[in-house]
Amino acid sequence: MPPITPMVRNLLILNVLMFILTDRLFPQELFALHDIRSDLFRPHQFITHMFMHGNLMHLFGNMFSLFMFGPLLERHWGEGRFLTFYMITGLGASLLYSGVRYYEISQVMDGVTAFMQNPDPIDFKNLLETAGVNLRGMESFLVEFNRNPSDPQFITQAKAFSARLSDVMVNSPMLGASGAVFGILMAFGMLFPNTELMLLFFPIPIKAKYFVLMYGAFEMYAGLNRTPGDNVAHFAHLGGMLFAYILLKLWERKRNNFY
Repeated sequence: MPPITPMVRNLLILNVLMFILTDRLFPQELFALHDIRSDLFRPHQFITHMFMHGNLMHLFGNMFSLFMFGPLLERHWGEGRFLTFYMITGLGASLLYSGVRYYEISQVMDGVTAFMQNPDPIDFKNLLETAGVNLRGMESFLVEFNRNPSDPQFITQAKAFSARLSDVMVNSPMLGASGAVFGILMAFGMLFPNTELMLLFFPIPIKAKYFVLMYGAFEMYAGLNRTPGDNVAHFAHLGGMLFAYILLKLWERKRNNFY
């Protein structure tokens, strides 16, 4: 475990302070990243969301990874370049996530419009699945609606839920340092590919390059095959890794030694 470096320490302090301030003084909605169609969206959120966390475990997970892998990269690059890397990968993650999320929400909004015009129970279920809604607890309603597709009461309830669905998705924010942290993991795996890691959940030494490869593959799978109710921004993680890869290719063109 390398000693903590100045910029990593500053980022840890800033994230913890933001967590305390937004928990006690300022609303998260002001700093978390919203869809550009939301009334809550502000341009500064592309930056500020990187220093926000939803709960203590979310904060701990990201800061632990920053603490473990960040110092080696800061020593390799220096404080200024490390901070530049951190910010660019975090911003890149938010841009990729926002683009994917914009498309997903647009699909749902189109589905809502179609359902409002022709309220069919099968289309309603498909709409919920497209939106990633956990159908647990709604089975009985879906069964009864399917049995009585012309019942005004079921149609009214389904329309009301559909109308709220678009608003909820548009106004659901994304927050956390995960994009930048996944960028750090990617950089560590590329610069120190043969460094062996011992993970708590996988008590066998594994080289950094294989760890990053497996983690990236999992995030791709999870992003493309979302489990209902999954609120993890998998494409933000992938965005951080993608922008890290691009930066490393630009910065490390003349580097031939890997550890």
